[in-house]
Amino acid sequence: MAYNGSGGKRLCTATDIDVERSNGNNYMAGEPRRKRELPARPNHILLYTIINPAYPITVDVIHTISTPHGQVQRIVVFKKNGVQAMVEFESVESATRAKEALHGCDIYSGCCTLKIEFAKPERLNVFKNDQDSWDYTLSEDVPVQRSAPLLQSPQYTGGRPQPYNMDYGSGGPPPPGMMKDRHGPPPPHHPRDGRGYGPEGYGGEGFVPPPPMHHPPMPTQNQGGPPQQGAVMMVYGLDPQTANADRLFNLCCLYGNVVRIKFLKTKEGTAMVQMGDGLSVERCVQNLNNVTVGDYTLTLAFSKQAYLSEVMNPYPLPDKSPSFKDYVGNKNNRFLTPASIHKNRIQPPSKVLHFFNTPPDVSDEQLLQVFKDYGVTPPHTISKFPLKSERSSSGLMEFQNISQSVMAIMACNHATIQHPGAKFPFVMKLCFSSSRQIGQAKGPQKSYDQNKQESGQRQPQNNGMAEHEYY
Repeated sequence: MAYNGSGGKRLCTATDIDVERSNGNNYMAGEPRRKRELPARPNHILLYTIINPAYPITVDVIHTISTPHGQVQRIVVFKKNGVQAMVEFESVESATRAKEALHGCDIYSGCCTLKIEFAKPERLNVFKNDQDSWDYTLSEDVPVQRSAPLLQSPQYTGGRPQPYNMDYGSGGPPPPGMMKDRHGPPPPHHPRDGRGYGPEGYGGEGFVPPPPMHHPPMPTQNQGGPPQQGAVMMVYGLDPQTANADRLFNLCCLYGNVVRIKFLKTKEGTAMVQMGDGLSVERCVQNLNNVTVGDYTLTLAFSKQAYLSEVMNPYPLPDKSPSFKDYVGNKNNRFLTPASIHKNRIQPPSKVLHFFNTPPDVSDEQLLQVFKDYGVTPPHTISKFPLKSERSSSGLMEFQNISQSVMAIMACNHATIQHPGAKFPFVMKLCFSSSRQIGQAKGPQKSYDQNKQESGQRQPQNNGMAEHEYY
């Protein structure tokens, strides 16, 4: 032991350090001693930290993966330090089961990894029931389920999260770390019918929560062999001066739900599109590859990426619009419900377009003006269907060639048309028609070819395509 001569303070020697190290305190001289943090004691409230949250995390998602392990009483989702959630179970035993089963698992394939710890609070305070917090003790009783807790890759439609089936026939093999001895039917749809999926802001400006989603069964995936194709595709050959995320959405939404679109800064005229599933990508590639749009030819190909990560600060495109947009929950996606899926007809590009959801008394001049306002060539012939209701109108319009019709869809699909008798403007919707010309279309027709308007109307003829066969 050594002391200095003035203050009488003890000096630390090498022997003292060796003694400390032999006692298990391995530190260097001059370093402050660190207080050891004791592990959190078991609690009925768990803290979920979601690592790499590529998809929206809501109380529906957390509830679906947690209920197989015990009765969930309250959930609070917050985004102060990344994406986290606190889940209050009815007992410590339920919370312990959930922690042991879910820690380290991926909610969705390759992302949204769960880190689960015991939380310190004794009770969660929920002030309102919404997508970020919910008190299940104040709503209908939610029965305990014993289904597989981790979810299939979402349909990106704003629908509810879908668990894996027990036989994995519709969801592929279970993710790593998932227990294989769980039984029971999938959990029921949550009682909050009518609420959307995903945080505020998803879908960008004009976001409206979609109606509740009841997904049709997914096609059976391979149980061996090569992995299934992802839902991201590359789009080359876009006009660098006019193409933007919304215009690409207007075209791709005809073949499936669009999740995210990202333009590449290093490759001019190139974008990546994440669709709702691999089948939607396949439809786009089959129908849009090698299609000529103005002076450019589109080239579509499957991407190796599983999904597109969110871009926090996208660069501006030439038209000043952002180079990245998220369309989760966007109301203009057309495959949101089984009814809408059934109404959609997957058609290759055609010079004849079907238009619908226009004002009931819309004039040909109003329709033509929409295309002129967006700087694209208007149709040369318009044929309106007889009105079946006073709510909206529909019909066919023909362009000179497929290139013009594709440009029209990219620019004018979902264009708004004002109507004095309506509270909100009509959102005109366009899609490719199965008709190859309007010579046999039903309804009155007018030709505007080379700015020459016919003086009379042709007699309506039935082309065999009923109005309701379009969505």
